[in-house]
Amino acid sequence: MNQTYEFDAIVIGAGAAGMMAAGTAAQNGMRVLLLEKKERPGRKLMITGKGRCNVTNSCPPEEVIASVPTNGRFLYSALARFAPEDTMRFFEGLGVPLKVERGNRVFPQSDHASDIVDALVHFVRSNHVTLRTECPVEKLLVKDGAVCGVRLKDHTEYTAPRVLIACGGSSYPGTGSNGDGVRLAKNVGHTIVPIRPSLVALCTEEVEDCRAMQGLSLRNCAIEVRDTVKKKVIYEDFGELLFTHFGLSGPVILSASAHMRDMAPGRYRISLNLKPALSPEQLDARLQRDLTENRNRDFSNSLGALLPRKMIPVAITRSGIPGGSKCNQITRQQRMQLADVLRAMTFTVMGFRPVEEAIVTAGGVSVREVNPKTMESKKISGLYFAGEVLDVDAYTGGFNLQIAFASGILAADSWNK
Repeated sequence: MNQTYEFDAIVIGAGAAGMMAAGTAAQNGMRVLLLEKKERPGRKLMITGKGRCNVTNSCPPEEVIASVPTNGRFLYSALARFAPEDTMRFFEGLGVPLKVERGNRVFPQSDHASDIVDALVHFVRSNHVTLRTECPVEKLLVKDGAVCGVRLKDHTEYTAPRVLIACGGSSYPGTGSNGDGVRLAKNVGHTIVPIRPSLVALCTEEVEDCRAMQGLSLRNCAIEVRDTVKKKVIYEDFGELLFTHFGLSGPVILSASAHMRDMAPGRYRISLNLKPALSPEQLDARLQRDLTENRNRDFSNSLGALLPRKMIPVAITRSGIPGGSKCNQITRQQRMQLADVLRAMTFTVMGFRPVEEAIVTAGGVSVREVNPKTMESKKISGLYFAGEVLDVDAYTGGFNLQIAFASGILAADSWNK
């Protein structure tokens, strides 16, 4: 006797991947149940891009794949099905004008993430998806090697021959992304690559210097990250950096963290060029001019035009020049020492901040156990995965949301085949 199902598909998690998948499947004529553990959908989307929502990156699919440090090729089919240009066309078709900024980052013209969330909720509701909030899933129902539904924490059961896990990783647990998807997958036999933070702030050994500069934001800072084990530079970038009570943060640091795949205390060193627009010769000429103009003042009182106030004591200490020296007493050697500090202020990375503070998490369901052409489990028939729950994570720039949208749509489309 054939089983009668309440729904054609159940989607767990009303985030980027889940709403895109649920709306697409319903648009294709399926009866879809979308379950969200929080009181409203899209909670994590609301805080992405500092509340502006970097919705995708205006680039070819190949560039998205190149921006995924682990398992990028796994996403080939998903991105072929739904590329960044498709994402842009999708949201603009829902009445959300977009704009492209530095690094091809795409944002809503309004700079409000709520516009993206509202568009996805409209997409879901207009296609008659059954959306139920405050419904945490406790268990997958599996029979004879195939998924057949879910059980909620209140013991309510819903049945369907297809279930998509799209409830994110373990970052920002207050938004609902607390590792539930990984737990559900592990409980039915999937291999889990250990979760670790990515796109996250860094703790440094020189914490006292960072505390002295706490709250200081540098908008035009060049950074270089060196792997001291492999003895090579693994990342270079330019942008905004923030000093904190524990170390370093800001967009350029979050991007750098994604390249530190083998974190160990002291393995990575970050060098900051505080004057990247000046060549060594230009910087020396600038220092000579400032010292000459302040020749009768103490060295410690002469750097106000060169550096932010909070940074001056740190730069002086690192230069080794006595702060009470008169500027007209500074030797050429001392001037070179100061220039070295300005062009390479170094910090030793001791570790990531907690995974709960990461923008995304690396690790998750092993992609070796997932069909890249459908997002279906190779272990449990009818079970699918999309988004951050998979062991794929990208650099900052809109790539992670693009992966979520593309993998969600690929899964939903495969249900009609």
